Amino acid sequence: MAASRITRDVFGTLPDGRKVERIVLRGEGGFEARIISHGAVIQALIAPDAKGGYDDVVLGYDAFSGYLAERKFFGATVGRYANRIAKGQFSLDGETVQLAVNNGPNALHGGLDGFDRKLWEIAEIDDGAAPAVTLTYVSPHGEENYPGRLDVRLTYRVSGPTELSFTMEARTDRPTIVNLTNHSFFNLEGAMSGTPILDHKLTVAAEHFLATDPTAIPLPESPRPVAGTPFDFREPRSVGERIRESDQQLRNGRGYDHTYCLGRDGKLALAARLEAPRSGRIMELFTDQPGLQVYSGNYLDGTISGKGGKLIRQSDAVCLEPHIWPDAPNRPDFPSPRLDPGQVYRHHTVYRFAVRTP
Repeated sequence: MAASRITRDVFGTLPDGRKVERIVLRGEGGFEARIISHGAVIQALIAPDAKGGYDDVVLGYDAFSGYLAERKFFGATVGRYANRIAKGQFSLDGETVQLAVNNGPNALHGGLDGFDRKLWEIAEIDDGAAPAVTLTYVSPHGEENYPGRLDVRLTYRVSGPTELSFTMEARTDRPTIVNLTNHSFFNLEGAMSGTPILDHKLTVAAEHFLATDPTAIPLPESPRPVAGTPFDFREPRSVGERIRESDQQLRNGRGYDHTYCLGRDGKLALAARLEAPRSGRIMELFTDQPGLQVYSGNYLDGTISGKGGKLIRQSDAVCLEPHIWPDAPNRPDFPSPRLDPGQVYRHHTVYRFAVRTP
């Protein structure tokens, strides 16, 4: 009988006594994805290097107490609306909706108590050739002041020997908006390497990006071409190659914290490629979403410690977050985040790992 490719245990306990579970999905060799039910978080992602070793490549915490104490979105599922909405306000069918303002003057990542702070239910486990776990969460009408009950279903699957995919679906009982993503912080040298990601080579398949104001809301004239700017990653460049150029957009974000316009039209395609020079690890990101937020860890300030007790500092990781564009509820010229009864919101993203060959 084949050995199980899934294990399930208790990772921690919430203050009200509910158990937080961890599901480990195994691929080829030592490839593993460790998922916890609180926040539907990717707690660890163990990927091969060019010398045949394996290491965790996402930032986070060794124990549940870290996730409970600090809301840093490490590996979390973010919703109802990932990224920002200007002034926390939008109009839907003539009604003005006011959300909590929790990031300067704007709403960010679902509000004060978003999906990253919820205990998701483990609904299904598939211990077959492509091991998977499905988690569900029901967001009631009015939660964080969003209209409509939202039923969310998320499946993490080891969809290849060294590949993790996630698919998300959501349904509503009245018109609403939805924009979900995973917020993993990647360091392909290893989560505990202590090595900045500034020399990681990044490629992004986008001709345009969203220039923002100092509060990270897209400007009226966005999108802008990447050509001739430090935001041009159409060919591989190190993250840090131009991050200190005198550019107003880099000042606004303290580095890269911008959405790239992918124009996916609902089809899965390569959006980004990341390569670490020392470990030789390569990650390709495929998505069907219209945008990819590239965040170079500018606000990691050394005030918290993560795995192995190491302080997490600026540029210790890069986030590649596929989603609908920020502030889209207020921008009819942007891809629409609207979801109506009878429709299904869908999101499909794949992280495919490889190693550099000589």
